Amino acid sequence: MKLIRSTNTKELDKICSRYLLRRKRIEETVRNIIENVRILGDDALVKYTRRFDKVKLLAKNIRVTQAEISGAYQNISPDFVQNLKLVIENVNKFYQKQVKKSWKIKDEDGVVLGEKVTPIESIGVYVPAGTAPLVSSVYMTVLPAKMAGVKRIALASPPDKFGNINPHILVVADLLKVNEIYKVGGAQAIAALSFGTKTILKVDKIVGPGNNYVTEAKRQVFGFVDIDMVAGPTELVIIANHNANIDYVCADLTAQSEHLGGLAILVTPSRQLAREAKDKVSSGYVVLAKNLNEAADIANRIAPEHLQLMIKNPKNLLPKIKNAGAIFLGDFTPTAVGDYVAGPSHVLPTTGTARFFSGLSLTDFLKSSHIISYSRRALEKIKTPLGKLAAIEGLTKHAESVKIRFEEK
Repeated sequence: MKLIRSTNTKELDKICSRYLLRRKRIEETVRNIIENVRILGDDALVKYTRRFDKVKLLAKNIRVTQAEISGAYQNISPDFVQNLKLVIENVNKFYQKQVKKSWKIKDEDGVVLGEKVTPIESIGVYVPAGTAPLVSSVYMTVLPAKMAGVKRIALASPPDKFGNINPHILVVADLLKVNEIYKVGGAQAIAALSFGTKTILKVDKIVGPGNNYVTEAKRQVFGFVDIDMVAGPTELVIIANHNANIDYVCADLTAQSEHLGGLAILVTPSRQLAREAKDKVSSGYVVLAKNLNEAADIANRIAPEHLQLMIKNPKNLLPKIKNAGAIFLGDFTPTAVGDYVAGPSHVLPTTGTARFFSGLSLTDFLKSSHIISYSRRALEKIKTPLGKLAAIEGLTKHAESVKIRFEEK
């Protein structure tokens, strides 16, 4: 790990500005892929699957069949489903607290105001499987969508060299009653879900993690569809001091290197801990802070996806944390707990976007319509101020649309 001091503003700025990095080559490649899929549909999906996944796939085989799903159960361990039930229970328990309902209020003049909450009709879930099949991404995205009331969920995941989707991904999707599963990955999958093809109907929103090409594709299609967020490689910041167990700290930092491009940062006021971590962990950064308060300030500047507080009383430092996708408290709460079993989705903001983005929530799958109803009496009360505001904006017909309701005939 590279050791830097908190006074080294140049190095810290480099870490904090990681979200500014954009690659023109990727942007252009993705733009071409999206345009080709938009125009050529399934033919483009077949072409790109052959080019990028090295799989010869016919258009009629893009959608996973029920026979393939049934066969997947034969290729998983017998206890997989049982273990999955515990995880599903944890996820559901967490998202039940986020359920949002329609509401309305009425005053004595007959004004009714409210909000009609409606689930998004269709979503696309992208599940990476290039370097490793992210089975957990299935339930971390599908379960909150289901609880929100989304009726149609289409899942896309790249096929392996044999033209199959990982059996664990298929089984989880089947158990969660995802009825549309497609063997397509990369930017071409995002394009298909956004604009539709003969085989894949377009969706209203796309969620789920992915590589640089998937992320760039989501950025480019935003506006044609909604997306959860523009997320980059996984990242972890650990705030720890002399009370921390060095073995736990190093194990958690090292775990980030299992992800391609994963970023691991230790922020500590302990010189001894900094030296030991620097020697034991091969990649990432150690930032030497003056004290825990400064460590919290540095973490807020970095705004990491995952933040672990590995200090004696982590709850005392929690109020100082403003920017983090998920916060893990104490020695026995490694990031891996959040990745797999705790309950909250592991689809979290990265590259500094925790300054303004939140982790995937049930409300991401809901939309609201404002409800407004006025009585004659209520409208008459606001006739004058409305007319003056309309006049200031030069929209006299707006004011007349109110006045006409009170003219004698």
